[in-house]
Amino acid sequence: MTKTGVGPPLQIATMGAVSQTDVDYAEQKIEHVLARVGRPVLYARLRLTHAGDPAVRRPALAQVNVDVDGRLVRAQVGAATMHEAADLVQARLADRLARAARNWESLRGARPVAEPGEWRHQNIPAQRPEYFPRPPAECRIIRHKAFAVAQETVDEAAFDMELADYHFFLFTDAATGADCLLDRGGPESYRVTSTRAARFKPTGCAVPVAVCPDRPPRLTAAAAARRLALTGAAYLFFIDRATGRGNVVYHRYDGHYGLITPVR
Repeated sequence: MTKTGVGPPLQIATMGAVSQTDVDYAEQKIEHVLARVGRPVLYARLRLTHAGDPAVRRPALAQVNVDVDGRLVRAQVGAATMHEAADLVQARLADRLARAARNWESLRGARPVAEPGEWRHQNIPAQRPEYFPRPPAECRIIRHKAFAVAQETVDEAAFDMELADYHFFLFTDAATGADCLLDRGGPESYRVTSTRAARFKPTGCAVPVAVCPDRPPRLTAAAAARRLALTGAAYLFFIDRATGRGNVVYHRYDGHYGLITPVR
């Protein structure tokens, strides 16, 4: 459905046992944030999901996707109740929209200024839901996302990853042309893994970043999913045997796998 109250139209979708009271409460929270955005909001979508399985510790999931003048911003949280999830995702979205409003060009080539909410070390903690503990024999790759991977610097990738509220970010390094995966290497730093590990040496980064010295394994998607199940990790960066491109297989919240591949 589409809501057209205060601020831009908000698309709302629900899944599972989500009451109309929960929808109204979350809608009010998000529209309160969107009404204060100083740039054109081209698209806004709120998704509320409630996992019915008692094994999921934080069954209420709230996710917001917003297109602010061409810049995609995403916030996602999990909580014990949908009201709590709505409160948390409102705060997280406000933080990311404030960050998007800053002039990114002024941050390039210099250390970020330490101000409230800046970069990662003062972010609102993410209350992320765990994925459903599905037995490995039942897990399948049920979602395949292919998209044009951005060609950018490590700094730009870090900025985009934070705005999108992702665990990791797949990009093509502007200097080397190599597919890379950026993720979090610590509480105040990032880690980048390149398909050309031996030749990848980023310089002049504003964000603190460590380079993984190991090259990703060369696997098929099915073999990567099997390895992910064995390691127990949340995601795996690998080089696809057929294309030679960097791919990511990851755990979905329903316990199955998703696959991210760059468009050829």
